[in-house]
Amino acid sequence: MRLSRYLPILDWGRRYDRDALSNDMIAAVIVTIMLIPQSLAYALLAGLPPEAGIYASIAPILLYALFGTSNALAVGPVAVVSLLTASAVGQVAEAGTAGYVAAALTLALLSGGFLLLMGVFKLGFFANFLSHPVIAGFITASGILIATSQVRHILGIEGQGHTLPEMLGSLWANLGDTHLATLVIGVAATGFLFWVRRGLKPALRGLGVPNRAADIATKAGPVLAVVATTFAVWALGLADRGVAIVGAVPQSLPPLTMPDLSPALLRDLAVPAILISIIGFVESVSVAQTLAAKRRQRIQPDQELIGLGAANIGAAFTGGYPVTGGFARSVVNFDAGAATPAAGAFTAIGLAIAALALTPLVFFLPKATLAATIIVAVLSLVDLSILRRTWAYSPRDFAAVATTIVLTLGLGVEIGVASGVLLSIALHLYNTAKPHVAEVGRVPGTQHFRNINRHNVETDARVVTLRIDESLYFVNARFLEDLIQDRVVADESVRDVILMFSAVNTVDYSALESLEAINETLMALGIGLHLSEVKGPVMDRLKATHFLAELNGEVFLSQHDAWDALTRRQPPRAAQ
Repeated sequence: MRLSRYLPILDWGRRYDRDALSNDMIAAVIVTIMLIPQSLAYALLAGLPPEAGIYASIAPILLYALFGTSNALAVGPVAVVSLLTASAVGQVAEAGTAGYVAAALTLALLSGGFLLLMGVFKLGFFANFLSHPVIAGFITASGILIATSQVRHILGIEGQGHTLPEMLGSLWANLGDTHLATLVIGVAATGFLFWVRRGLKPALRGLGVPNRAADIATKAGPVLAVVATTFAVWALGLADRGVAIVGAVPQSLPPLTMPDLSPALLRDLAVPAILISIIGFVESVSVAQTLAAKRRQRIQPDQELIGLGAANIGAAFTGGYPVTGGFARSVVNFDAGAATPAAGAFTAIGLAIAALALTPLVFFLPKATLAATIIVAVLSLVDLSILRRTWAYSPRDFAAVATTIVLTLGLGVEIGVASGVLLSIALHLYNTAKPHVAEVGRVPGTQHFRNINRHNVETDARVVTLRIDESLYFVNARFLEDLIQDRVVADESVRDVILMFSAVNTVDYSALESLEAINETLMALGIGLHLSEVKGPVMDRLKATHFLAELNGEVFLSQHDAWDALTRRQPPRAAQ
């Protein structure tokens, strides 16, 4: 039982049957067709040889099938991680060199090791510190950067830069060198792929094509673009006229490779590896949880860390680069009926066959077509409406989204994602540093207590009840001290203060010291301090200290009991 916890294949493998095999095989065929051009394109985005994309899609998928818990998650190269890889490795090595490839392997190893450690020590909850608005802002900005970075391949010109201003400046400076044939191929491929994504399936359905066949044809759209443009370049001899092509791709299975373990390189890539791991994990788990919920299934986030860690380590030793679960291909995998992680293993087999048999066919594949594939894929990630939605809901969330987008576009993806992490943590600290504390009174004729500023409730001038709607810890402990002091010092009629702990899940040592200080202050003023509705775990902690023995009031099981005990000597008055 314990072994199957770390090797989920031992669990689902026992229940594997013919129906699951049929569903997984169909899904694998569809995803393999989709992955071949995607893998080549994302390797181009990462600044690596095209075969690196295929290599990164074989061993990692097999390892995830052994250790992962999602039935539909499709692991491999993705756009955002490819961009982060290019940004990180580009700072330590020059693209096109052996050192660049070795550094990408090292980055995958570090990323995998970090994910694996997080999984073993059950630290998946750290991903919760990345707020959804910040992630949405980062992915939107990354999509814009990725699409902009590929425009140079569409135009057939030189280009450089890691930020939007640098890219736009480089494109403008080289615009006069636009290669006409490359431009025609790039624009035609981009337009065709956009039409395939939105119009091919309705057109086929209108012709009476069955739904499943129409789906497969739509997913195979990038393959059609690859075949057509490759044939055009070969037939018309466009490679000799300046159209950039993929060229020779090794016809082999993934080789055994060794990452560069030099201390200097490990030090330089450590932080980027951590950032890639966090972003990749958040994206992967979000997709996996969404798809699992649709089938009333569950995934195990900590085991997902182990699965993704193993996948990245596998990529490091088989000629790949950092990988994670991709949104688009996972949705395709799910829609195609993938029943178990074995669908990924069958996909890996299909890609291995492609690596052995099909790579000579992509010699004349124009890079403009791969760029078009990337542009169409990543523009679906761009969601500028998040700015409008967050502005309408919360100006603070809007500020986080806008800041992440601006910093990512203006200063690069690494600073963007780092600022996103810091912003997420800062937002959490800001929101909890000033917890919502409501002064409450009793709803007439009931045992319920509500905010005196929102409801017509009974109050007693001698008794102040404060409902604390947040756990108490070092960040907000001082805030509670100041709030209570401001409330009671100016009101000489107050004789008792009740802290309603119904929403307090924990009290750390700093908060305990603040409660002790509040108790001493109120005692000096002749005011009793009481607690009500304290949860069991919190009470256990308080009983282990001297606080309850020194408390100058009582601890009540319910707020109603506290109200009755402290107000029965004087009739309550209705709040105005």
